[in-house]
Amino acid sequence: MRAVHFGAGNIGRGFIGSLLAASGYQVVFVDVNEQIVRLLKERGAYRVIVAGERQEEQWVRGVSALNSQTEREHVMEAIAAADLVTTAVGPHILPAIAPVIAAGLERRFTVHQQPLHVIACENMIGGTETLKTHVFAHLSAAGRQLADEHVGFLNCAVDRIVPNQTSDDPLAVTVEPFFEWAIETRNVIGAVPPIQGAHFVADLGPYIERKLFTVNTGHALAAYLGYQKQYQTVQEAMKDSGIRTSVEQALGESGAVLVKKHGWNEEEHRSYIETTIGRFINPSLSDDIVRVARSPIRKLGPNDRLIAPAVQYYTLFDSVPSGLVKGIAALLRFDEPSDAEAAALQQTIEQSGVEGALRQYAGLEHDHPLVVAVKEEYAQMKQMDLR
Repeated sequence: MRAVHFGAGNIGRGFIGSLLAASGYQVVFVDVNEQIVRLLKERGAYRVIVAGERQEEQWVRGVSALNSQTEREHVMEAIAAADLVTTAVGPHILPAIAPVIAAGLERRFTVHQQPLHVIACENMIGGTETLKTHVFAHLSAAGRQLADEHVGFLNCAVDRIVPNQTSDDPLAVTVEPFFEWAIETRNVIGAVPPIQGAHFVADLGPYIERKLFTVNTGHALAAYLGYQKQYQTVQEAMKDSGIRTSVEQALGESGAVLVKKHGWNEEEHRSYIETTIGRFINPSLSDDIVRVARSPIRKLGPNDRLIAPAVQYYTLFDSVPSGLVKGIAALLRFDEPSDAEAAALQQTIEQSGVEGALRQYAGLEHDHPLVVAVKEEYAQMKQMDLR
């Protein structure tokens, strides 16, 4: 079996590529980083360090790589011969890789019409559907018809913490033991692609929301509250009993929303929360707070990790979720100079106040009870400023 994977970064090598190789695929990484591409070609293997209670070293073998800028023809040939195409490039790069994927599909259809699955493993909702839209924009009318018949674009949800890398080896990558790769079966052509460790689900929505409202929500709270106390890593912040209590409270609130909406078993979800907390305090990892906290405007969006569960909690229970409110207030206090969104957010707050920022970025009107509560929490944080 052959897989073409776009993105030879830490997630690509340490998560997706690793699982594909373990599943028996010959993996061809496609990237623009010439050093990484060259080393993958030369070595044909790389190390993955699983950082748990005891570090475990795994070797991923039988891999190769192509430079998408200088070896476009070879990339097209690889897609034409592939059984699976995956990506882990970042949502903003999907439009850039769509033309070569489309060209590869056009070439494939002239040779054979065997089923192919495409899975975009990005930290976004509907990533593969987004990629499909970009790819179809570059296909001929005949190519679009053949792709509809023979190419299954499968949405997925991925979850694995890949911390800051400290190895001298450019190919070595450290990852946490936990991972989840949920793939929606709705658009499968024929049989599901064999992927060790992945699980296939009929409806991806609840899995995406569970991750967003638990992992992303908790990560964000730890980072924004930790930034207020000048901690450097999420792991340091979670050693602070006050921050840990706030994170647990917020996840209890977002968890109540999930249990109510999806009819989940409360104890099972509590176990998932405890597993998530355990991931945040893993002493073998080092999650930089500024990295986790960056892009606060995006993370303040109405469908994102803090506002969405807070609004849904208020709607379902007619009560203000104080843990989530604390996280939102801490986000509004994030003023990291190196982050362009943080600078823009602070300028908005200076000009329009907290309520103006929440109206502009979160879609909340000034008289919404959440806005009132966030303003109060923000004022308290400002008064107790430790920086």
